[in-house]
Amino acid sequence: MPQPVTMNDAVYLSEIFSSIQGEGYLAGRRQIFIRLAECNLECSYCDTDHARQETCRIETGPGSAEFTRLPQPLPLQDVLQIVKVWSAKLPGAHHSISLTGGEPLLYADRLVTWLPALRQLLPIHLETNGTMHLALEQVIGQVDYVSMDMKLPSTSGCTENLWGLHREFLRVAHATTVSVKVVISDDTTLEEIGQVCSIIAEVDRLTPLFLQPLSIGNDGVGISVAHMLQFQEAASARLPDVRVIPQMHRLLGAL
Repeated sequence: MPQPVTMNDAVYLSEIFSSIQGEGYLAGRRQIFIRLAECNLECSYCDTDHARQETCRIETGPGSAEFTRLPQPLPLQDVLQIVKVWSAKLPGAHHSISLTGGEPLLYADRLVTWLPALRQLLPIHLETNGTMHLALEQVIGQVDYVSMDMKLPSTSGCTENLWGLHREFLRVAHATTVSVKVVISDDTTLEEIGQVCSIIAEVDRLTPLFLQPLSIGNDGVGISVAHMLQFQEAASARLPDVRVIPQMHRLLGAL
């Protein structure tokens, strides 16, 4: 049963909106996106302002693309009410709730309360940079899907070696429906793709791998077709489920 809701469950958010999932395993599904503020990484290609703000923006209605602002931090009860109203207004339209960021697992202690309550309304899809395996252990039992990034040094700009953290995270995430996404560019190396494949194969080689071309501007990508195909070939030689999907929401002009 969900734990009682209190003001101690309040969390700093960036925004709540309804749109089409543009990346990974659930691409094409409509979701209610709850974007949490703050992140433990600073990726060079990040297109999201995840800094903590005094207010967060909330879509005035699902899919309206018009927003109002609410004071922070936002308590769970307010978020539950938004999800309930949107679900009732558009029954069956939303496949799931996408918890994204920033890095949602920075709030794992609060998500212990949030997730059971939200999950009574819709399945939970967690989008994460795949580095906080101890935090994931706290909430994995209340998550239906995990979309895990692996950060390639060539594209992310992260100088810290994250391979070990990604390996441990995938082991925990394997308890649910997990997929792995990597952002690829012309700077990506075959050695990096090989490292990703090795980690996946160690845990479960059936885990889907999504190669996401680096987005540049509104309609461009930072990788040639030749390189894209080369990486797909190399990964497919080791894993049975490798897919190349750009950021579809950008192509659609969606949020």
